Amino acid sequence: MATMSALQSSFTSLSLSPSSSFLGQRLISPTSLSVASPVKPAENPCLVLAKLKRWERKECKPNSLPILHKMHVKFGDTVKVISGRDKGKVGEVTKIFTHNSTVVIKDVNLKTKHMKSREEGEPGQIVKIEAPIHSSNVMLYSKEKEVVSRVGHKVLEDGQKVRYLIKTGEVIDTIEKWKQLKEAKDKETTQVAVAAS
Repeated sequence: MATMSALQSSFTSLSLSPSSSFLGQRLISPTSLSVASPVKPAENPCLVLAKLKRWERKECKPNSLPILHKMHVKFGDTVKVISGRDKGKVGEVTKIFTHNSTVVIKDVNLKTKHMKSREEGEPGQIVKIEAPIHSSNVMLYSKEKEVVSRVGHKVLEDGQKVRYLIKTGEVIDTIEKWKQLKEAKDKETTQVAVAAS
């Protein structure tokens, strides 16, 4: 108790007056010291727009899902890699990720993955997996004429909208092709189901 009263008396003896201390006093701004005319703020300030970095978040919908991008390639298309480590390789598109515009191509952009053993007696293994490539690094490829081309859109006489190769005029989207792709996918899923059971 005695220490509290001693502490209070020491604080009262240290009275800080505004005249003796700089605390609480207004600082003089350097603009008020200058003799020149006051500077007018710019009427139309220029807006600086910064580009997003790769790691920054992309534009999203109101429900926080990323905006899906339209791509020039679809599942089952034959494409050629035009840039990167695997430049010049030709393959078929097996997967598409529309949220970041990447595609997985069969036997292209292989990465090594080290798998741990899942069970006690099973050994670990090193496997090669196909990693995604950005869709801007691939172009549609014509197997018949062995040439890459940009893609165009046109409407046929029956009213069906199809994609075609601009350089060769070859139609990509045909009903027979989509039927073959669907049959192959169904066959693959049944084989996986049989192997799992």
